[in-house]
Amino acid sequence: MSTEAKPARENLEGWIPQLATPDEMRLALEQAFDFRGDVAITLRSGERIEGYIFDRRSAGPGLDQCWIRMLPRDRNEEVSISYCEIARLEFSGRDTAAGKSFELWIQKYKEGKARGEKNISLDPDPID
Repeated sequence: MSTEAKPARENLEGWIPQLATPDEMRLALEQAFDFRGDVAITLRSGERIEGYIFDRRSAGPGLDQCWIRMLPRDRNEEVSISYCEIARLEFSGRDTAAGKSFELWIQKYKEGKARGEKNISLDPDPID
């Protein structure tokens, strides 16, 4: 996938956004924060870090005052990265929440009830 326009929310996997302006950087990293999969970040130093973004500060006036925190796949530690250190962002992992909206969950429940399915409820699945 290229650096063209942003794909639909459920289809961010493989997207490489353009990061030419501060606004593009902020928007792309906000989407990466909402993404429920891994992203790959290439730093200006050339280092590549792949993992899950779990926190961010995006309200700073300059990119040097904004950062993300992520859990790298290959390390057992949290990493903080300033926006101004980021050269490239890639949505590299599968979004585990794609297609699992609350509305879709309710629709499936109603369809199951209409078919006469038993032992179904609106309780969420247990987290393993």
